[in-house]
Amino acid sequence: MNWSSWSDFLAMGGYGLYVWGSFAMCGVVLALELGLLAMRRRALHDEIEDGVETSDAGAQA
Repeated sequence: MNWSSWSDFLAMGGYGLYVWGSFAMCGVVLALELGLLAMRRRALHDEIEDGVETSDAGAQA
């Protein structure tokens, strides 16, 4: 396809809302997945640290 201007490119031959909406939704889902992954990683890291501290305290007693 040839576009003569940026507005033609953004319109995508009448399908611009669908095309750019799909890209936006994909970006939102990817950002959400990365955020949730970081939260799970942080929670697991905290859980492991708590376990190590607990086992260290039990070994000293």
